[in-house]
Amino acid sequence: MRLYAQTPARRSRQVLADLIAAALIYAAVKLALAVHDAIRRLADPGRKAESAGNSLSDGLVDAGDAASKVPFVGGQLKKPLRSAAEAGTGLADAGRSLQDTVGHVATVTTVALIVIPVVFVLLLWLPPRLRWIRRSAVTRRLAAVPGGADILALRVLVGSQRELAALPTPPGGLAEAWRRGDEQVIADLATIGLRQAGLRARPPGD
Repeated sequence: MRLYAQTPARRSRQVLADLIAAALIYAAVKLALAVHDAIRRLADPGRKAESAGNSLSDGLVDAGDAASKVPFVGGQLKKPLRSAAEAGTGLADAGRSLQDTVGHVATVTTVALIVIPVVFVLLLWLPPRLRWIRRSAVTRRLAAVPGGADILALRVLVGSQRELAALPTPPGGLAEAWRRGDEQVIADLATIGLRQAGLRARPPGD
């Protein structure tokens, strides 16, 4: 399987297209990761709230335990402190919830920013590359079998006429020469067919 053309001009275009596709995919990934980090920083208030809530809750629980040891009124002092500790726990839970939400948004956004551009680039770049690989493989096999040059020559005759202008016109025209089996005309036309596919006139057997 040949990945790149043998003719310099087409090969250069293919390499350039591959580099552009790779650069666009790399840029999309870098941008998505940068956006991910930026969104994740929005979770800092949540982390601070969780830390503050946990500290407040732990402090109030300790205070409640200490207050419960006060004679006669310890139980009454402990209850409001316990209630305040539960409020601190709620603050910590809210901080964790904010972090989870921000993390989910960051993940979804990152995936979207990677998948959408990459799919778009692949849809534009990959099908033409695969079609050329398949077409060049068929053309190379055709050129290697007996009678394949005749078929390549016929393809050129019924295709674009622009490159035929460079060939000397034999008596009766190129089509008549092909019908007569003129070996030189067939070879010239087959060479054009190979060149149109981005292959050399005599491709190696690799």
